Order: sequence, then structure tokens, then C-alpha cells
Amino acid sequence: MKKLFAAFVFAALPALSFAAGGHDVQLDKVDIDLTDKAAMQDGARTFANYCMGCHSAQYQRYERVADDLGIPHEIMLDNLVFNDAKIGDHMKIGMKPDDAKAWFGAAPPDLTLVARVRGNDWLYTYLRTFYADPTRPLGSNNKVFPNVGMPNVLVGLQGNQVIGCKQVQVVTDGKKQFDPLTGAPITHEACDQLTIEPNTGKLSEAEFDEKIKNLVTFLAYSANPVKLKSQRIGTYVLLYLAFFFVFAYLLKREYWKDVH
Repeated sequence: MKKLFAAFVFAALPALSFAAGGHDVQLDKVDIDLTDKAAMQDGARTFANYCMGCHSAQYQRYERVADDLGIPHEIMLDNLVFNDAKIGDHMKIGMKPDDAKAWFGAAPPDLTLVARVRGNDWLYTYLRTFYADPTRPLGSNNKVFPNVGMPNVLVGLQGNQVIGCKQVQVVTDGKKQFDPLTGAPITHEACDQLTIEPNTGKLSEAEFDEKIKNLVTFLAYSANPVKLKSQRIGTYVLLYLAFFFVFAYLLKREYWKDVH
């Protein structure tokens, strides 16, 4: 029993190391559609342009991504591969782990399975809650993962986000509060709110949220490329079992009809 428990603990260590970070922030919900190939294509482009400088997806292949997302191999190589990799290669990066550790304090993790470890809502909220923090070595911080050792690589798209004070609606027991006479929202000043400085990003807030949703969709696909196929096969198996149960029941009744 002790050996079994020890094996379980060691198996869980990678997940526990991923799970480090803040958990007090309310996560924003995101609806992921793994049948939306256009969203995954956009997410793959964002991942290649903004994430693969530091993060690999070494358990995924360029060819598999291209075929699953409906991207011709030539376009994949011309637009989403920025090294001398071939179409059948794994999605690795050129940065060496030792160099990464020296620059960032720790080697950036591989992101192939990050959506399964963290969850889609966590990723969606995390990628949208970076803010400027001059006290941090890389100039940025994050509400979901405080003191994260990662720069805000998407600041050019989102704009310069800062933390400050603004009026927010009062929420009691999970319900937004309104004035009983006028119906107007009841607000109070909160000084832990994120705001984006005007005209500092290429995308509007809605466009940036959509961009991040597409990126999370790609990461969710990458973490389990066969999810839709597994669900389809599972449906067929359940239908077969339901069909087989009818004949199994009739056969059982025939066998036991003379037993008193």
C-alpha cells in the first residue's frame, strides 16, 4: 500500500507543479468548440507567433495539426514554422532549457497538455489578466498567477493593462444588487480592477477576447486531438450495448423460463 501511495504522489507531481499559482480569482467562463476549425487555425497562428518563442508543443506534430485543422502543408510550413523543421517534425523550439533557466529563472513549460492540466477557463482568464507591474523583473504581473515569471507577450494586441480603481457593481451572495426604487445598479469603488489604457493595443477588448478564445481552443485541441473521435466512438459503443442488451435480456428470459 505504501509503495502504491508513493507511486501516486510521484505521478501527481507534474500536475501539482503546473497548478501552482493564484486560485482566489474568479475565473471567466469560455465555451470551446472543437469543431470550429477557423478558430483553431487562428489559435494556431497566435500560438506560433507569440508563444513558440519560449514554449514548445513537443508532443504534437506540425503535420498532424495541419491535417486536423485543414491547413495545406505548404501554408503550414510558410506561415507557422519559423525554423528548419520539416512537416513531420514535433513542434519543438530552438531555445535550450539551460539558457531559458538562466534568463527566466525556470525553463518555460511545454504547452501541449496545458489545457488538460490547467483547464480552459483558467487559461482564458490567465491570458487576459496580465498587467503592468514595474516591481517585477519582466515588467508585468498576473492576477490569476501572482508574480509569474513570464512577460506579457500579448501586450501589443491587448494594450497596456494596469491595475487601479473604478466603480463596480455590488454583488451579494452571487447576485448583482440594484436600487429597489430606481432599478439602477448599486456600485462601489474597487481598487483591484484591471483597465486598459486607451489606444495602446491593436485590438479592441472584444477582438482580443476572441483572439484569446481561439488560442485556448487550439490548446484544448492540442491537449487531446482525438477527443471528438473518442466521443463519436463512445456513442457507437453505447448504442451497440443498448442494442445488444435487448437480445441478452430475451436470451436470459428464454433460458430461465422453465426454472421455478
